[in-house]
Amino acid sequence: MIQQRLTLTAMTIMAVCWRACLAQGPAAPLALKPIPRVQVIPLPYDQASFQCEGRELTRYHFGAGLVRPFWYPIVAPGGQTLTRMGHPHDPDSHRHHYSVWISHNKVNGVDFWSDGTGARIVCQRVLQYEDGDDEASMLSLNAWQDKQGKIQLLERRRTAVRSWATASSAPSGKGQPDAGGEWLLIVDLQLESPGAEPVVLEQTPFGMIGVRMAKSIGVHDGGGRILNSAGQVNEAEVFRKPARWVDYSGAVAQRGAEMVCAGITLMDHPSNPGHPTPFHVREDGWMGASLTLRGPLKILPGQPLRLRYGLWVHRGIPAVREVQPHWEAFSQMVLTSISPDKK
Repeated sequence: MIQQRLTLTAMTIMAVCWRACLAQGPAAPLALKPIPRVQVIPLPYDQASFQCEGRELTRYHFGAGLVRPFWYPIVAPGGQTLTRMGHPHDPDSHRHHYSVWISHNKVNGVDFWSDGTGARIVCQRVLQYEDGDDEASMLSLNAWQDKQGKIQLLERRRTAVRSWATASSAPSGKGQPDAGGEWLLIVDLQLESPGAEPVVLEQTPFGMIGVRMAKSIGVHDGGGRILNSAGQVNEAEVFRKPARWVDYSGAVAQRGAEMVCAGITLMDHPSNPGHPTPFHVREDGWMGASLTLRGPLKILPGQPLRLRYGLWVHRGIPAVREVQPHWEAFSQMVLTSISPDKK
């Protein structure tokens, strides 16, 4: 009897609730907002993942314990990793080859290029993350410190990732995000004197940007190819020659008898000092834009040096005529303002 009464009471309560819901009508739909196609996702251990529709294109590493920040991996349209950490045959003396990285061999005489000197490029803080349908970006502030901890150079760095669906979209300079397609990494730098004295970037082939390709892409190890904007091929022709861009491409996977190829085009922006810049390349799998190969640059207090580099990540082994529209689109992109710290 008691059980029957409890059951009837529960049913009565349910009926009352049901009538109340009917009286209120259907629930109002949620005002869900569109999700940006290209996002930068902050991760533990001072990392940031750049993704297009959930697919990681690259990851930025900027932890306080690092010698310098870097980008790894650089993911090909087919999902393979196009870069590596360190030299494939000399992992100790070339351990400073951090996939894609920014550094310089002689800043006021201090070597920030090599490991083991005590000098470090330290991320002081992240200033901004932004997502969007065209691109995602991250703005950070770095201090270039010598082994005594003295700041030799201040640097604002903006990393932006933009996807290009097809080669035909590149000349517009906008390109549509494509989760499985080719994409562009844009690195904006603003270099500043930290005090009342000028900063001198001394003459050297090493700096400001380097790219260590995957072993299978290297000319020696994998039979890959180096090409510059003048149509010159491999180290003998490209080494330290001025160019708008240099492309390093080769095999990244094998499917039966078929070789899957991809690569990276490192592009120098026309606003950079000395453009077109000489490129330092090696057939063991690395390339870099040599900002001060032809002479030093002086950064005066209150007069920052702005630099921009681009890396087009693509399928196949392209010819000059296929790369050139991408460089032209990159060269026409508006130079992004790197705003001061927000208080």
